[in-house]
Amino acid sequence: MGTRVNPDRQEIRLDGDRINRPKLVYFAVNKPDGVISTNRDPSGRPRVVDLLPDDVRLFTVGRLDLHSEGLILLTNDGELANRLTHPRYGVEKTYRVMVSGHPTPEVLDQLRGGVRLAEGLARVAGVTLRRKYKQSAILEMVLREGQNREIRRVLARLNHKVLRLVRISVGPVRLGKLPSGEYRRLTKDEVRALQKVVRKTGRK
Repeated sequence: MGTRVNPDRQEIRLDGDRINRPKLVYFAVNKPDGVISTNRDPSGRPRVVDLLPDDVRLFTVGRLDLHSEGLILLTNDGELANRLTHPRYGVEKTYRVMVSGHPTPEVLDQLRGGVRLAEGLARVAGVTLRRKYKQSAILEMVLREGQNREIRRVLARLNHKVLRLVRISVGPVRLGKLPSGEYRRLTKDEVRALQKVVRKTGRK
């Protein structure tokens, strides 16, 4: 049987040597197209973790698919990472999506009301038409519970192919002007804001 311990209140030793708890660190990365979010890849493709210093073991908070870009958080704080990704907490993630064609108000209503996928009904928390071009448009979409490739799949069902997908925020943390392929440490205020949002949503 395992034994649960609280590293904040208890001292942990192995063969008499004290095991020090690693310092918690938090990073924001602007993931480029073609970089994978998983820590292991047998094919040897570039990984998000390769963009950061390798002096501390990090893991991604959720995922972006291979061809999606934008904000992804990395940390060694497992508790916060789990809460940010667990559907129970419903942390909002915002995406800027370029699609083929011009979605009508009826299509936007369908997105808000739900689109049937194999796993069930997929519903966005919010969608706004931001700009129109000759043969494409920019949508801003908000998700609380993301299924695998959900945005691409629901828009394909509505005959609007995704041409580019960029995540611009996770909860209160925004991508801002961080260049593609670069990273930065989260500020103390951003970390506190993330902790606050999972406490708040977890009580609902």
